[in-house]
Amino acid sequence: MRTVAEINDKINAGRVVVKTAEELKARVAEVGVKQAAKEIDVVATGTFEPMESSGAIINLGHTDPPIKIRRCWFDDVPAYSGFGAVDLYLGATQPVETPDSDEVRSRETPIKERGGGGYVIEDLIAGKPVQLRAVGQVTDCYPRPYLETTITRDSINQFYLYNPRNLYQNFIVGVNGGDRPLYTYLGPLQPQLGNAVFSNPGAISPLFNDPNLRVIGIGTRIFLGGATGYITWEGTQHFPLQKRLPNDTPIGPAATLAVIGDAKQMSSRWVRGCYFHRYGPSLMLGIGVPIPILDEEVAKYCAVTDDDIVAPVVDFAIPRRVRPTFGLVSYAQLKSGRISIEGKSVRVAPLASYHLSREVAIELKQRIEAGTFSLSEPVASLPKDRSFLSQDRWGTQISLD
Repeated sequence: MRTVAEINDKINAGRVVVKTAEELKARVAEVGVKQAAKEIDVVATGTFEPMESSGAIINLGHTDPPIKIRRCWFDDVPAYSGFGAVDLYLGATQPVETPDSDEVRSRETPIKERGGGGYVIEDLIAGKPVQLRAVGQVTDCYPRPYLETTITRDSINQFYLYNPRNLYQNFIVGVNGGDRPLYTYLGPLQPQLGNAVFSNPGAISPLFNDPNLRVIGIGTRIFLGGATGYITWEGTQHFPLQKRLPNDTPIGPAATLAVIGDAKQMSSRWVRGCYFHRYGPSLMLGIGVPIPILDEEVAKYCAVTDDDIVAPVVDFAIPRRVRPTFGLVSYAQLKSGRISIEGKSVRVAPLASYHLSREVAIELKQRIEAGTFSLSEPVASLPKDRSFLSQDRWGTQISLD
């Protein structure tokens, strides 16, 4: 029916027809897939959820005399410095390092709930000052042994997010069938199935609308944290071979994406540090992906609803890589606020902000309509054949006694 180049011509001419994922689904319900595909050029999808496999590349610029940084901290949060002399990587889940850092990682003395990498990233994006401490390796060309200073977004060279795993195509629902509270990457899970938590915003999420990764690929231009970003590669733990329903949507964690974007152009409205009680820091991130409606098949997949997609209910009380499940539930059930597990009604809460996920899609739609955001053709497809490997396939247990 149409190409990405033709859609971009419409964007430049101010004639493009863009709908959010919700609007497309409503239109399909009114007139059917065929007619909706004729009318609509682009579907704007969005999500705003925790994405802990995220981080920032930072280049400080050289000091006088120069320093070759080998240990450093931003507001007491350690960053990785094993690159060039002043190239650093700050992970979103890196906690604050304190004098008793070895002790605070035990269950009895949990990680102190103040700051972390996600908060430092948010502060830099917001233009706030951040304290830097660095220890250098003294060499003939880098004689400086130590640096302590204050930096901001505008006082450093490159500052961009490079996130190795974002945009899970699907995820799990966490519950706790045990007898004590558990503190997890989904937040607190109460004992005896006291609550359930899910992460994905459902049918408006980007990869549910392109389940076979037909139009989303390496080089796809996206909305990332308020700026323009790009898909750079498959994400870590990319698992497109996950079992799927007849509508091709996965029944659990499946495809993931690696993304990149200029953090200097981002907004702290869409990039926020967060903290999970007795687990650690992370990053809430808004990402929107445009879906070009090339033909009826693309529109058909974009018409998927929360009734059509499912997630597995996983019991975190079993501390193993493979945990028991209580079956599958639809996102429509999850969003109702309660699900039934073995005859018990369990209250459910989302980690993703459905409101802000919708706002991401609306913002992306408005930028496309205004002509400030155009689509890009993928330069390569994302792999469809990645299996999921685990270390215990080769490793052995080592006793510390």
